[in-house]
Amino acid sequence: MTVCRHRNLALLPEKKDRVRCCHCHLTISADELGDGYCPECYEIDGRKRYDFEAVAAEKNGKVRYRCEECGAVIECE
Repeated sequence: MTVCRHRNLALLPEKKDRVRCCHCHLTISADELGDGYCPECYEIDGRKRYDFEAVAAEKNGKVRYRCEECGAVIECE
């Protein structure tokens, strides 16, 4: 096991609100939807389904960083 001093940190973006498909339960951000239908349902059975439910992002007030050297995620208030 190596000891990392976490000297090279990258700020991770805040989690955005997401939507969940009511049929296959794929969870995806609204920005990734593109044409508005579920890409998973379309790929599996060729149907364009537009039924989604909102999934709120967790708002805990913490800032998250990832160490670029070892991959550890560090949370700070």
